[in-house]
Amino acid sequence: MAELTVSGGTHPILKDDYASEWMGIEVLALDDGHATIRMRLRQEMLNGFGMAHGGMIFAFGDTAFALACNPANPLPGEDSNITVAAGVDINFLKPAFRGQVLTAVANRRASTGRSGLYDIQIYAADPGAGIPTAAPAGAAPAATLPGQLPTDILPGELIAEFRGRSRTISKK
Repeated sequence: MAELTVSGGTHPILKDDYASEWMGIEVLALDDGHATIRMRLRQEMLNGFGMAHGGMIFAFGDTAFALACNPANPLPGEDSNITVAAGVDINFLKPAFRGQVLTAVANRRASTGRSGLYDIQIYAADPGAGIPTAAPAGAAPAATLPGQLPTDILPGELIAEFRGRSRTISKK
C-alpha cells in the first residue's frame, strides 16, 4: 500500500487504496485538515505529448484532498462517518514530466456543519532537487502556519491548483 507513518500505522483510507498504491504515493505530513504527499512521475503516467496526464495530476490532488478531509486517528463516534468530495475544480498551470517528483499540499480553508472547503497546491521538482524523505515513524510534521508548506519540504514549481468541496456522510 501507499507509504505513510502516522504514529506507526497506515492512514485508514490508504489501507485498501489500490490507486494510490499504484501511483506510488508517499505521505510526508498529516494534521487535522492538512496533508502533504508526493510521488514520482513514471512513463505510464504520461499522455501522448510526453507530459503528465491531467488525470494523474487530478488523482494525485484528490488523494491529498481525501487525506486532509478524513482523520488519521478518528475519535470515538467519528469512525461511523467518512468525508467525500462534493465537487472539485483543478487549474493546470504548467506541465510536469517523467522522472519529476510531485508534491501536493492540502489545507482546509473552511468547515461548517458537514461541509468543508480545501485548497491543494501541486508542485513538480526535478529528481535530486533537495526533496526530503518522509518523517520517521511517530515524528510530528515540521511546524507551519495554516496554508504553509512544512519548512523541510522543497516542492519545486507550482503546476496545478485543486479546490475541493467536501461533505461528511454516514459510512455504509
